[in-house]
Amino acid sequence: MDKKVKLMQGNEACVEGAIAAGMRFFAGYPITPSTEIAEISAQKLPRVGGKFIQMEDEIASMAAIIGASLTGLKSMTATSGPGFSLKQENIGYASIAEVPCVIVNVQRGGPSTGLPTSPAQGDVMQARWGTHGDHPIIALTPSSVRETFDLTIRSFNLSEKYRVPVILLLDEVIAHMREKIEIPNEDDIEIINREKPENDIGEYRPYETKGERLVPPMASYGEGYRFHVTGLIHDETGFPSNSPIVAEKLIKRLIDKIEVNKEDIISFEEYNLDDAEIAIVAFGSTARSAKSAIDMARDMGIKAGLFRPITIWPIADEEIDELSKKVKTIIVVEMNLGQYVYEVERIAGKNCNVIGFGRANGELITPDEILDKIKEV
Repeated sequence: MDKKVKLMQGNEACVEGAIAAGMRFFAGYPITPSTEIAEISAQKLPRVGGKFIQMEDEIASMAAIIGASLTGLKSMTATSGPGFSLKQENIGYASIAEVPCVIVNVQRGGPSTGLPTSPAQGDVMQARWGTHGDHPIIALTPSSVRETFDLTIRSFNLSEKYRVPVILLLDEVIAHMREKIEIPNEDDIEIINREKPENDIGEYRPYETKGERLVPPMASYGEGYRFHVTGLIHDETGFPSNSPIVAEKLIKRLIDKIEVNKEDIISFEEYNLDDAEIAIVAFGSTARSAKSAIDMARDMGIKAGLFRPITIWPIADEEIDELSKKVKTIIVVEMNLGQYVYEVERIAGKNCNVIGFGRANGELITPDEILDKIKEV
């Protein structure tokens, strides 16, 4: 079958990617600028045998996708700033209970109701630390419509593979812009499904891991396996425990299943970094402005390059550390007043100068403004 070429909005590409990945359940509540994701899911999911439900609020939406995932359905919700805040408690539940699910957060200006129709990148730290306690999380951030399609699929794949909530961190620009994209054939798309238990039903321990694999196989409700799911610290049977030994073992495994697999999880783009003396770190729509600024700087004889995190959490610490040993200055450009810059500074500050360049007024950071910052440095 020929590949399909379409003019597509970012939010539409998100739904197309989710369905291609196997999403069969969506629960959400309308909120600008993510509402199109819910609308298009409502139209398209019934056509593939899936279910859409508009919940009463974002808390219930997050709970619903956890429940649907436990029955075996690949599940997703979508929201923006205030709704993302409301989802945090249940994101923590999904983290400790190891329930695969995808949460799309289309960032807008904040805090509170803020600037509902304007772009921002102010939820970077909330994506990592929004819920309480030490917890595993993966967050990806696209910078084009086609990449939104691809990273939505990757979000589901990583979620299923590592039994972890995955956050797709868009911004309003990427969500609402339209680009011509080529949708790949189904046969060319890698799909990863959760590992199923091989035990006899009576021997199943829902949180038991074997060997070096830190991710337990996952049965679905309705398959005959009996198991308990809780937000409390639990042992391999799934039942609660107050033992410090059990708690330490569980939390360490939850964190390690991400940390020891960072090579598989982390992805990034490098642009003109081979001889760069100044590196821009930028993500999402801001990276597009940064690329243009770098091209203009190169035309002026300034050796600038781009490091674009695609996996924004876990952070690409080894790659950023290596970059900091090759350049004189790193400029972190983000539509907030300084979030990711502090992580980059923590990693790179011992080797080079790290500067932040941010904005939180709902306006894009333009290539000319980034170029001025490069020239200033």
